Order: sequence, then C-alpha cells, then structure tokens
Amino acid sequence: MPLGLRLFFRGVFAMLALATVAMALGVLQHEKQRAHDHYREGLRKTHAQIVARLRHPAGQLALLNPRPVNQPPTPLRPVVLPFAGIDFDDRTKVQQAVEMAGCQVQYRDGAALCAAVGHNPFAGGFVYLAGSFVSGPLVPHVRGDLDFGRAHRVRVRVSQGDRAWGWIAPFERLPVRGRTSESPGVIGRLTGYLDGAPIVPGVRPVRDFRGWLWQDGRCLEGRTGGADECRHRSFVSLRLPVEVLREAIFRADPRHIVWPPPELAQMVVRLQVLAPGDDAPLFDSDSPHADPPFALSDLAPLLQPGERLRVRREGASADVVDMAGSGSDSLPLPWVDSLVRRLPVEGHDELPNWAETVATPLGRFEVRLDGDLRGLHGSLAAVAARLSWVVAAMLAAVLLAWLAIELRIIGRITRLTRRAVQVSRDVRSNDGADRVDMADLGGRDELGVLARTLQELLQRVQDDLRREKIRLAQEKDQWHAVGHEIMSPLQSLKALHGAQDDPSRRYVERMQQAVRVLYGHASPSEAFAGATIVLQPLELTGFLIHLVANAAQAGVPDAVLNHDGAALWVRADEYSLEDVLTHVLRNAHRHRVPGTPITLTLRATGAEVCIDIHNQGRPIEATLLERIFEYGVHDVDPGLDEDEGAHRGQGLFVARTYMAKMGGTIAAANVPGGVVFTLALARAG
Repeated sequence: MPLGLRLFFRGVFAMLALATVAMALGVLQHEKQRAHDHYREGLRKTHAQIVARLRHPAGQLALLNPRPVNQPPTPLRPVVLPFAGIDFDDRTKVQQAVEMAGCQVQYRDGAALCAAVGHNPFAGGFVYLAGSFVSGPLVPHVRGDLDFGRAHRVRVRVSQGDRAWGWIAPFERLPVRGRTSESPGVIGRLTGYLDGAPIVPGVRPVRDFRGWLWQDGRCLEGRTGGADECRHRSFVSLRLPVEVLREAIFRADPRHIVWPPPELAQMVVRLQVLAPGDDAPLFDSDSPHADPPFALSDLAPLLQPGERLRVRREGASADVVDMAGSGSDSLPLPWVDSLVRRLPVEGHDELPNWAETVATPLGRFEVRLDGDLRGLHGSLAAVAARLSWVVAAMLAAVLLAWLAIELRIIGRITRLTRRAVQVSRDVRSNDGADRVDMADLGGRDELGVLARTLQELLQRVQDDLRREKIRLAQEKDQWHAVGHEIMSPLQSLKALHGAQDDPSRRYVERMQQAVRVLYGHASPSEAFAGATIVLQPLELTGFLIHLVANAAQAGVPDAVLNHDGAALWVRADEYSLEDVLTHVLRNAHRHRVPGTPITLTLRATGAEVCIDIHNQGRPIEATLLERIFEYGVHDVDPGLDEDEGAHRGQGLFVARTYMAKMGGTIAAANVPGGVVFTLALARAG
C-alpha cells in the first residue's frame, strides 16, 4: 500500500519537532556562550578589583598583617605599616599616613586609633599610636605641678607575654603662633613618664617617648566659642619606645634582621585618655564597641559561590589566605546539568582563573582567583527550566496538530487508499470490482467530496464492466456463428482446388487459418494475441521470389525484390510471415506515389536476416512511428478518398504480433523520399 503521503506528513511534523528542540538547544547554547564570556569577564574584573585594593596601602597593610577571621579588633595589636615610618611630629603627615594605610580601628563614639610599626627596622624599634577622640576643651598640665590628675593626660600600656611597659603623659599646651583664625585650636605636647613610678620633684620624663595632641577649635555641633558644652575632635600622635623591638634589631646580624619580629604578634597596646580629676577614661582603646580595619577576609563578599581566592607570599609553602565564596551551591537537576555541560561552547572545558603578583615593601605576594562554573550552570539551569516550558508547549502544539491531521485526514486517506488498492485488484481480476462502500469517509470537506465522487465513478465503472461482459459474450457468439458459416464454404472451395500445385489452394488455406485464429474469441486483438504459431525452417529467398511474383494478384503491383541469389534459411511460419508481408505491402501500396515501385531488399546481418520494404511517399509523423503498430492506430493519407482510406488500424498490429511470436522484430523509419519498414528474423540453425 502506498505510504508516500503519510510519510510526508509524519516527516514534516517530525522535522517541526526536531526544529523546535534544535532551536531550544541553539538558544541554550548561545546563552551558555554568553554566560561563559560574561562570567570570564566578571571574574577578570573581580580579580582586577582585588589586586587594585591589595596594591593600595590599605591592601598592603592587610597583606603584611593577615588577621584571623575570628580575632576581635580590641585589644589593639601593632600592625606593620607599608611605610618605613611615620613623621609623628607633623599632624598632617600622620593623618595622611594612617588614613591612607587604613590601620585605624573605628569606635562607635567616633574615635579612631592606629597602633603600628614601620616596615623599616632601622627607623628604630618604636610603636606608633595615632588617632582621634572627642572631648571637651583640653585642660593643660602646669609645669612644676606634680599632680597630673588636674590636667588631661594619656595613659599607655604595652604588654608582650609576661613583660609590660607603661607611660603616663600629661598634656602640656604650647603657644599658638601665626594663627589669625577665630578658632585656631589647641596644640600641645604629651610628655611621657613611667606609669607607676612616683612623681617627685626632679623626676625626668622618658627620653624616647614622644607625643603630640592637637585639638580643633571648631565645635562638632557647628558652633564656635568656648562654652563648656562644646565638644571638639582631638588628634593624638605617640611614639613609644618598646625594648623588645630594639632587642630584636640589635641582637641580630644587621644583614639578617627578621622584621617584623615574631614577638610582635603577641604584643598588646592599650591607650586611655583621662580627663582632669576623673579616673574614668574619656577614651579607652580596649572598648569592645569597635570595628577592625580592612582585612583580607573583607574580600570574601566579592567572591561568588564556589570561587576561590588564594594569596601566597613568593617562596612560601603555605597560603596567607585561602577563602571561597559563600552562598548557595545547590546543583541543578542531573539531566539539566548533563545537558548544559554537553553543549559545546568555546572554552567550556577550561576552568577560568586569573593570577597576578602584588609587590609590598616586605616581599611579593601572588594573588590567584579560581572560578567555579557551578553557579553558572545553576543560572543556565534556570534558563533551561524557563525555556523547557516554551519548548514543551510548542512540542505539545505540534503533537496535537499531528494527531488532528492523523485522525481527521491521514486516517481517512489511509482507508481510502486501501479501498482503492482493493478496487484495482478486483478490476484486474476476472470477476471485476465489487461494490465499495465509502459512506464512513463522507463529509462536507474536500476528502468527503472526493470519496463520494470516487464511489459514484466506481459504480459507473462497475456498470460499464457488466455491460462490457454482456457485449463481449454477444460478440463471441457472433464470431462463433460467422466462423461456422464461413468454414463450410471454404472446405468445399478447398476440395475444388485439391491439387497441391494449384495457387488458389494456398489462398484458401490462408483464409481457413485466419478464420481459425478469429474463431472463438471476443475481439480481434485477443484473437491475434492468442494465435498459436509453429516455427519451422523456411528458405526466405525463394519464399520472397514467389511472394513478389504473386503480389499483383494480392493487389500490390510493381513490387521489386533485390537479392544476391543466395539461399537464406530462417525460423518462421510460412502463412504467418506471408500475412505480415501482405499487410506491410498493402500499407506501402496505399501510401506510395502512384507509378513508383515498392522495393524489397533482402540482406543478411550476422545472426539475423533482414527484409527492407521501401516506398516513395509521404513520411510518417514522428509521433506515430511507434504507435502505428498498436491496435486501432492508423495514419490516413490525406490524398486518399474516404473509401480507399477506410481501415481499422489492424494490419500493422497483426504484423508486429506475428513477428514477435516468430522471434523477430519490425520497425518503421523515415528516409529521404519515403518510408522503410525493416523486418528481422533469426537464422535457422
């Protein structure tokens, strides 16, 4: 049963489904490529941002002083500055240094304090304290007054293990020179004495202890003046001589000094600012309400989930810091993850990473940032999930359309095709076609109209076949009657010409053979096709000489035979071959120019013997050169009148049929001035 139309429709819908899936995969692949490129660019920018922050003095401070994440900001621990030292005598320079380095611990009351050492050990073993606090007007210490409690003072304590150092430094105001501002502020020195030692006449301050205190003349509330309630911001700068640091410098080989010394990690610094007559400090660096300065752990928010940041000093075996981005690391569904991973994009199998070196005064650090594609796959999975709904809807629409066409059209076409094939088989059978019911294929659409029309046509064909059977039966009976009536006179005529050398006997026998061929058949074409021919060796040259000699009696005058006289034997039936030549000669005579001869040329070509029959006359139309041998097809010469040209197109059909039964061929060809019929017969073995 034909499957072309069904396969075509199903193939179209299969292609639509494949195109839908391919479109979705193409979109997802494009999104994956864009996501990869965007992620790489974002990772590069993140790495550049981290490196830029670490190259800043605040970042270098974090590199030189890695702090554990859980370490509280207070009590203060000295850090190593990215500067060789601090010019503690100059307020502007001190402020710029600590603010740029970002080493200050910020307190909730607005105070800030930085405890640090310089990265250059030859600047001296000093601890620098620099910061600001808020207080009322400063009360200076009067020279010679042994009671420091009547002035503002600073108490500093440094401890390292079981060793401790302490200083008490009262504020001594210095005269302000060259200031014309309405609120010039206050400048004073902090003179350091050993804390805990008795303050007696003649006691000397610590020589290497240096300190300065500056107070702005502006009120924090935006007013100026000397009211007691006006609060000012004061800035303090101290240089503390710590023996343990000096010992680390002078006890080592100057060429192999270890700086910062290991003892610096256990050192704790405490600064208190005391008001006059009150032991409660205005500011205490050990206050728990403090925020630490910038640390490497503060880079963690820059990392996306799964990304890993590692910082390692060149030459070291351990990382200074190794952190990973926090967040949800949930993986997508396995099949989505597998699908996303299989989509080929440029660089999909390479884990993105960036590495760069940051130089500090105490060495170089390698900063490496490794990416992680799990978060990228998670975002792509979300895109795939959203896209899957669209794809599912499109596939469902394609499926529904296919089902609708399959049930509404293809199924009906399939049933119609099966019934048409069955009708074709029935028509080719002897019994003809049975009645076909197509009521279930009816409808108001085009297919229903076609089914009803086909049913009507089949009914008409069935009626025609029935009538044709009746007609054929009648014709067969007619041929029976005609044959019976002709055979008796022919038998009597044959008795009158009983001599074997009588030429008339030959024609009587041909007439009897023709009647026997047609006798008992419904149509001439069936009779000729079913005729039985017995092949025997036949000497063709003598046969043609005799045929041409008697051609005039058959109504074909002026027939000429060209031959070389050699005997040529072929396998043929004498009477059938004579019928063939007679039909061809009569056609040649009917269409030749009057008065011109018909030439028969006998020639041998290998295993065949050919007879060329040529006449001079109008050529045959090119479209009829093959069709003239079909039953009922004829070429009417317009020069003939109706009576002379009336024929049934049967002679050449008989000629080709008999030639085929004798194993030969017949063909027609136009030549200059006429037409040639070529008959070819196989040689007798």
